Amino acid sequence: MILSVSRRTDIPNYYGEWFMRRLEEGVVYVKNPMNSHQVSRVRLSPEVIDCIVFWTKNPKNFMPYLDRLSPYPYYFQFTLTGYGTDMEPGVPDKFGEMIPLFQELSRRIGKERVVWRYDPILLSSRYTEKYHGRIFAEMAARLEGYTQRAVISFLDLYGKTKRNLAGIVEEEIDRETMMRMAAHLAVIAEKHGIVLQACGEKENLSTVGVEAASCVDRELIETITGYRLKGRKDKNQRTACGCLESIDIGAYDTCWNGCRYCYANLTDQRIRNQTRCYDIHSPLLCGVVEEGDKITDRIVRSLKER
Repeated sequence: MILSVSRRTDIPNYYGEWFMRRLEEGVVYVKNPMNSHQVSRVRLSPEVIDCIVFWTKNPKNFMPYLDRLSPYPYYFQFTLTGYGTDMEPGVPDKFGEMIPLFQELSRRIGKERVVWRYDPILLSSRYTEKYHGRIFAEMAARLEGYTQRAVISFLDLYGKTKRNLAGIVEEEIDRETMMRMAAHLAVIAEKHGIVLQACGEKENLSTVGVEAASCVDRELIETITGYRLKGRKDKNQRTACGCLESIDIGAYDTCWNGCRYCYANLTDQRIRNQTRCYDIHSPLLCGVVEEGDKITDRIVRSLKER
């Protein structure tokens, strides 16, 4: 199986010790986001985990654990955007802290295992098309030699996102602008030896040199593991998503990055309520098994072609 850690929250930043305990104890519980009384018990071991995909905006707190991950193939989706604290209040300074951290991570685990995510792209009076072009170019220059690919996406205005960005972003980026921006960023990326890809876009950007990305990437995982994988497209993701099936062990309303465009958090109060339950010894992330919960063993196996 592929373990996703996590699309729903920044586990490397806030819950690294909890995650390492899950690996050591060999089990994690995951609540169904649509029905909190349905709980999956997922057995963890090097025999069934083909790869771990980490998603983070700040892996600083997780760096001390890297040496303990040696039994597991893994890579990082490292989100590094040009937004300030008005959009990402919990993320430290990009050029002063995050880019040096990106470089350090790349030196430790290899540039092929650190994917740069510049997403989502939104346009506002401050974050203009020209602004994105300039910041992306500055970042690409600093990341040259430290990553092989960059992944972009354009903001989708989900219900939560639309509410949180009211008065700043009123509509999604139109097709013409999207194509023009993608083409421009692709040229910049290529100049610095980086392949630009797009995540979950309904528009076909290949005509401007941007192929579709798979964040849980079969080809990359096969390169890292050294063996072929079976497995299907992840049916729980959007139609345009090309990701390989995975098991996500995160929980919504548990991330303190505070990104205004985030779809995974409803309100700060919900985050406070959820994170009160955080216990590094619990098999659940920010939760407890309650009366009426039904715990079911999830069947997990390696996707290795035998």
